[in-house]
Amino acid sequence: MTIVLYNPPSTPQRKPVLPLSLLALGAVLEGAHDYVVIDGNLEPDPIATLDRAVRETGADVLGVTVMPGPQLAGAVPVCRWLKARHPRLTIVWGGYFPTQHYDVCLRADYVDYVVRGHGELVFRALVEALRRDDDPRALPGLAYRDTQTGEVVSSGLAPIPHPDRLPDFPYHRVAMPRYVRRTFLGTRTLAHHSSYGCPFLCNFCAVVNMVNGRWYAQSAERTARVVRDLVEQWGANAVEFYDNNFFVHEARTAEFAERIRDLGVAWWGEARIDTLLHYSERTWRLLRDSGLRMVFLGAESGSDETLRRMNKGGTATVEKTLQIAEKMRHYGIVPEFSFVLGNPPDPEADAYQTMEFIRRVKRVNPDAEIVLYIYTPVPVAGELYEQAKARGFRFPETLEEWLSPQWQEFIQRRSVHMPWLKDPLRRQIRDFQYVINAYYPTVTDPRLRGLARGVLRLTAAWRYHLRWYRHPLELRLLHRLIRYQRPETSGF
Repeated sequence: MTIVLYNPPSTPQRKPVLPLSLLALGAVLEGAHDYVVIDGNLEPDPIATLDRAVRETGADVLGVTVMPGPQLAGAVPVCRWLKARHPRLTIVWGGYFPTQHYDVCLRADYVDYVVRGHGELVFRALVEALRRDDDPRALPGLAYRDTQTGEVVSSGLAPIPHPDRLPDFPYHRVAMPRYVRRTFLGTRTLAHHSSYGCPFLCNFCAVVNMVNGRWYAQSAERTARVVRDLVEQWGANAVEFYDNNFFVHEARTAEFAERIRDLGVAWWGEARIDTLLHYSERTWRLLRDSGLRMVFLGAESGSDETLRRMNKGGTATVEKTLQIAEKMRHYGIVPEFSFVLGNPPDPEADAYQTMEFIRRVKRVNPDAEIVLYIYTPVPVAGELYEQAKARGFRFPETLEEWLSPQWQEFIQRRSVHMPWLKDPLRRQIRDFQYVINAYYPTVTDPRLRGLARGVLRLTAAWRYHLRWYRHPLELRLLHRLIRYQRPETSGF
């Protein structure tokens, strides 16, 4: 019997990214189980394709990876329809959303099991237990409905497998040429995931509940070999690393950079500001010479007090954000700073302080990318989440409620409908975003060239210098005409 692995559509505005989560599953199934990979981003009619795959292969298990946002919106109707059409098909969900909200997922009768956390090995064990007609409920990392009481039960999170002990991704199982994308980094960009987890415990980050401060990585040698294979076999000239925190270990990072210097590739990854500030000048030179073009950094706030509430650690300060902005300007590597605005208990003061701080960042490094999010709680114990609940916040209790436009905005961290975020503050945040995005046009949209950039900057200049952000109707129109795409909404 066959296993169908499904990736719901997630990238409606751009060419799709490699379905790394399904390749990770396929790697541990390869040679032991028959499986097919179906990427909804490539299918004009995903339901018809899945229905045909189930009928023609006699599939007994459907594994679905579900990230918050568009993937959730795509997974619900497809799984509901398939379960009605093929009631004997076992449907298993995994990924960030089911890991955090497994109880909500299992209230839907079309979801049979949820694999929580890094679930490659648990998923394989579940399939094998079901096919032996064994009871899988003792598996770690599994959530299910009790057949007698109907209650949802979870055995906790799956143990995190070490990436160096897992097989290589089976790229031959997907249509690799269809995932080669033109980005800010290069004309032929592909993606890789070289490490699991993050050693920090920021209480606004969903990763914390999945890994609890653990971080495991492929060796520098293996990561460099994967990049070399992407270059030599698939013609890549740029690589995005989707690790939660690629740069945790300086020695590994430096060795990796040294091993790929001859390839001439550009690359991107995520890091922590205070970690990079401890890197030696030799490592910085290696990063520059290896082709590192941009690093995503969680600056988060213009307030040290808010950083404390976020549990960013005693070494995270706004002054260090300015220091890393200057450091990266010196080495010609673009910092991509994310900020979270509107944090309780005083969202107004938090937002205004952070907006002013962003202007300071831009004075230090005008090339710095600014990514703005609205504070949205995650179910992680901490001061921010408790304050949000005290103000009336609650998560939806059904998948159908999660699919509402309001909650779809929420899980993409763009919602302004938080109980502590009122007008006119919510409008002012959006207006500020239009102004700064126009005055400092992003470099991550390769379609945004000289004339368009100049028009945006010229039109926004008076607003930016006078701090007059209200009602930027002309900038909204320009953004729409130019089809301005920001990395927080469409990636690069």
